[in-house]
Amino acid sequence: MVALSRKRKSTHTNPKTVSAKRARRSHSLEWKRASRMKTINKSPKGHREPLDFFVWGSGSMCELGLGPKSKTKEVKRPRLNPYLKKEEVGIVDFAVGGMHTLALDKSNNVWSWGTNDMGVLGRNTSLKKETPLDEKEEEDEDDEDDDLNEAESTPGLVEGLPKDKRIVQLAATDNLSAALLETGEVYAWGTFRCNEGILGFSKKVKIQKTPVQIEDFDNIVQIAAGKDHLLALDSKGVAYAWGNGQQFQLGRKIMERTRMTSLEPRSFGLKNVKYVGSGDYHSMAITHDGKVYTWGLNQFGQCGIASNIEDGSIVSRPTEVTELSGKDIVAITGGEHHTLALSSSGEVYVFGRYDMKEIGIPEDKLPLDDCVKDARGHVRCLPVPTKLTSLPPIKAVAAGPHHSLALTKDGVVYAWGFADTFAVGLGMLDDDVDHPTRIDNTATRNHAIELIGCGGQFSVSAGNRLPDDKAESRKASVEKFEENLS
Repeated sequence: MVALSRKRKSTHTNPKTVSAKRARRSHSLEWKRASRMKTINKSPKGHREPLDFFVWGSGSMCELGLGPKSKTKEVKRPRLNPYLKKEEVGIVDFAVGGMHTLALDKSNNVWSWGTNDMGVLGRNTSLKKETPLDEKEEEDEDDEDDDLNEAESTPGLVEGLPKDKRIVQLAATDNLSAALLETGEVYAWGTFRCNEGILGFSKKVKIQKTPVQIEDFDNIVQIAAGKDHLLALDSKGVAYAWGNGQQFQLGRKIMERTRMTSLEPRSFGLKNVKYVGSGDYHSMAITHDGKVYTWGLNQFGQCGIASNIEDGSIVSRPTEVTELSGKDIVAITGGEHHTLALSSSGEVYVFGRYDMKEIGIPEDKLPLDDCVKDARGHVRCLPVPTKLTSLPPIKAVAAGPHHSLALTKDGVVYAWGFADTFAVGLGMLDDDVDHPTRIDNTATRNHAIELIGCGGQFSVSAGNRLPDDKAESRKASVEKFEENLS
């Protein structure tokens, strides 16, 4: 009699399965440890005052939200958005991504517009009129005159966000959108991209087209968006990051075999934090004891770390920017290769790439001893944080990939940087803007601007009109400041 062989159960364990289990276990332990920590950050109240809403720049990808007509593709100076009137909609806050914008209204609704390829608008934009083939062939001969996608270029309501919980902050990367609720919960939609293409929204979902709550993630008080990564800060002072980490912008090394774990929020050892900020490929944090940390891509000194400034240079873990020590920095943000830091007294410190004038310092006023030059002797970057001396006291800063905005304490916007896309809002220019220049046009001249934001090649602001006497008084003060500079 022949004995039948029995299959032995394999004792081999898939390394990916082990890694995933360890990641889940680590994630749960993080929350247990955090629950024992002291609360040091308060939940934000959010903005609640309805504002006039302005847009400008290049809108060929529907970024400006001015409707489908082709004449809205380029707006050289700030223009009031007719779809978001203060009396009817009442925008109170917004967030700007690479090619889309989110806006929160007084009734707790979120509006969106822009390119929706990755589901960032959180609504269905596929319903559009089909162009007859013969007409389309004629349009293709001169696509500059084509109208924009009606659903994407016109502000519409995001679908699926909770109605019974107040939204206190919005965030937008190039390909993902997020909303922070007063409860500390975070909802998100869209996806993350990496060097190879779509990375994904989560381990199971490539593109999330409507808002969903991020599981096992609460107690959050602030979120910040990079090009394809997000940062979050909780009430205990712990910072988290998730998304694409190929330039170490997540504050930790991402292994190829466990890359999908980067799609879940993880802490990375940075505690006692009171503020998080982000550039496209680098990240920042401010601690309660006044220290500023940066990490990620540093090829133009955008991390404020003046070592190994060359293509591909990175700061692999959070590193203190000692040049900002003692400056009482309260906010920090960045573009593709530059960074802006704001102090409590309204001073702005800049560092990073120079060739498109992103840092706002004319060449003849650069601290050349602190600059890095290329092989031809041209200034490549300024990696040392340097104070901008040509601005009045500032209350907010914003950065696009290659342009910057600063908002004065009395509501005036200054702009500088790359000018070809009109994102600086200064009209038709022959050259990039090498120093902070006041945006002065009919639409916003008598407004006290309260909020500013920068997209890939456009900008956004919001504010309220001043009484005539206050507008005249402010104008005299601003002009006197600028006369003293010259």
